[in-house]
Formats: sequence, structure tokens, C-alpha cells
Amino acid sequence: MEQDVFQQRLEEDRKLVEEALHRVCQGWRRYADLTEAMEYSLLAGGKRIRPVLVLETCRLCGGDPVRALPLACGVEMIHTYSLIHDDLPAMDDDDLRRGRPTNHKVYGEATAILAGDGLLTAAFGVLTQAELPAERVVEAVSCLSREAGPEGMVGGQVLDMAGEGRALTRGELEQLQQLKTGALISAAAELGCIAAGGTEEQRCAVREYARCIGRAFQIQDDILGKSVGSDRANEKNTFVTVLGLERSRALVEELTGQAEQALSGFGDPGFLLCLARALAGRRS
Repeated sequence: MEQDVFQQRLEEDRKLVEEALHRVCQGWRRYADLTEAMEYSLLAGGKRIRPVLVLETCRLCGGDPVRALPLACGVEMIHTYSLIHDDLPAMDDDDLRRGRPTNHKVYGEATAILAGDGLLTAAFGVLTQAELPAERVVEAVSCLSREAGPEGMVGGQVLDMAGEGRALTRGELEQLQQLKTGALISAAAELGCIAAGGTEEQRCAVREYARCIGRAFQIQDDILGKSVGSDRANEKNTFVTVLGLERSRALVEELTGQAEQALSGFGDPGFLLCLARALAGRRS
């Protein structure tokens, strides 16, 4: 796929997601500043990688991406809740997110916690609104709850906190990041396949693709953090501190190649191949 065609479709997907997220927000009742706080973070933009993955794996497996939009919104709502909670003083204690004050800096810690809780809970309600066969909706809820919960993203966050103040081995770091970052990326890819009614073989293939790009995404994040000195200043465990800069760069390339290979059985995986390369080569 040519780069300009890839970029055009990426922007089209992002537009679909943004419009769908705004429709979700329009259906919420207003309770004090809770809804405003939820919208503040959910509608703040960002790369929207996870919902785009839902749409594109659905397309790859022969489904209609528009019908997968509720699943894409649900993933992004859970991702957003996790960012709100990660930024809290009890966790990463960050003041800025996407170039503006974090949720708790604007609305206070209590409202930020509840905004995250609200997004997490509402996400599963949004999934049930998908115009898909009931068994696919049930599969989607099961998949997302598994990958977002204690066996996935939440488990990774607690491993991250438990690892503070000590050097992690490569194996420990890989497990941490596979859960904290990779689980939701894998869920996004699998949800698209579920929406399309894909085969078990297809689900395994897109999950392997997502596993590889999720690891590459995190390592590239670590490389970018190294370049600005933020990770060293915060004494964070990263792939760069464990492997070194050159080995980390080589591993990004290796994982990107594995992601491409995972999709070799599909007829036209061009967009997802371009996406893997774009994530591996990003500078922010």
C-alpha cells in the first residue's frame, strides 16, 4: 500500500472513531462535573491506535468496520480510563497528558478516579450496542474484560508498581509490558476479528500481529524516552536500560518483521503492514 493511501485511510478511520466517541458522549446524563471530566480525557485526541486496529482487523477478516465502531469505542474508553488512573499521584503522578494538564489536575483526584470508573463501566455498555449477532457481542465482552482486567492491563500496572525501585530482568520487563501495554492492543485486534465473524485461525494471526506491534510500540516508546532523558531521570525500568539502545532498536525491527509475517495468510494486509512500520518508525 502506498504511503499516501495509508495516511488517507488512517485519517478516515480516526474520523469515524472521533464521530462515534462524540455520539457516545452525547448520550450521557450530566452529574456535577463527572461527565465533563470523562469527556475531557476521552475527546482529547491522541493516536487512536487501538480503535483503528479494531476497524482494520474487522475489514481484514471480511467484516464491515462501521458495525465494529461500538467495539472500537469501548476499547478507547478503557484505554482512556487507564491513562486517567495512571496519571494519579498514587501511581505515576503526572501533571501533563497530551500537552495539557492531567485529569486530576483539572478536576481533582476524587473526580478523576470516578471519571476513570465511569469510562471503564460505560465501555461494556457501549459494546452491547453493537449491531452484531448476540454470540459475537458476548465474545467481545469476554475478550475485553479478560485483557483489561487482572489477567491483562491491570495486572501489568500492578507489576509496574511492584517493580519500582529495583532493576527488572528482561523476562520480568517483557511480562510487565505484555500485560500493561500489549494486552489491550491484542484485545483491539481480536475484537475486530470477532466483529467480522473471523475464524479461530484468523484470530490467532491478528493476535500474534498485535502482540508483536504492541511490544515494538513499547520499546520504541522507551527509545523515545531515552532520547529526551525522561526515563533515566525517573529511574524507570525500560527496554533501553535492560538491553541498551542499539539492541532495542534492532528488536523493534525484528518484532515488526514478525508482525508482518503473522499476516502472511491474508489476502490484502497492506494497511496493517504500513501501520506496523509507521509505529516502529514514529518519533513521538
